[in-house]
Amino acid sequence: MARIEPTTLDQAPESTKQTLEGIQSKLGKVPNLLATLGKSPAALNSYVKQKEALSTGVLGDKVGESLALAIANFSKCSYCAAAHNAIGKLVGLSDDELERNRNGRSDDPKTQAAIDLAREVVESRGFISDEAFDRAKSQLSEEEVLEVITITTFNLFTNYMNHALNTEIDFPEVELAASAAV
Repeated sequence: MARIEPTTLDQAPESTKQTLEGIQSKLGKVPNLLATLGKSPAALNSYVKQKEALSTGVLGDKVGESLALAIANFSKCSYCAAAHNAIGKLVGLSDDELERNRNGRSDDPKTQAAIDLAREVVESRGFISDEAFDRAKSQLSEEEVLEVITITTFNLFTNYMNHALNTEIDFPEVELAASAAV
């Protein structure tokens, strides 16, 4: 059971209603996590502004969703695993690639380097070893490295929100890959 019930568009604070209506218009629904964040302008705006900033990045939607799905499994977030599996399909990731991503893998060398760096950030709590950083830099530009770290910390924000709030999953569920957990 959710620790904080999601708001509805009718009950949302005036300061978040317009943002939630925009999400509804774009996605066809307001996912439970965002409806819950909608009870706090600071929480919802934190999510929305960072999501908007990340949309300007160079890695693109497919790499971003591959990372989000891997990170969800690294941190054992069932909600985000379900959400990013569904969103990954929408941006064109194959079922095979989604399965690989849930296990911390990708057939694409650049995506694999990004996933490996994200895993290192999660495992080391940001204290990345020189070796891991150099491995990432062998496949990723400095801009991409910065973006991977940003995507990782953004996804940890949503993962931890879901852990703390026990958000009810409102996407088709997928099984977490135990082998990917850190």
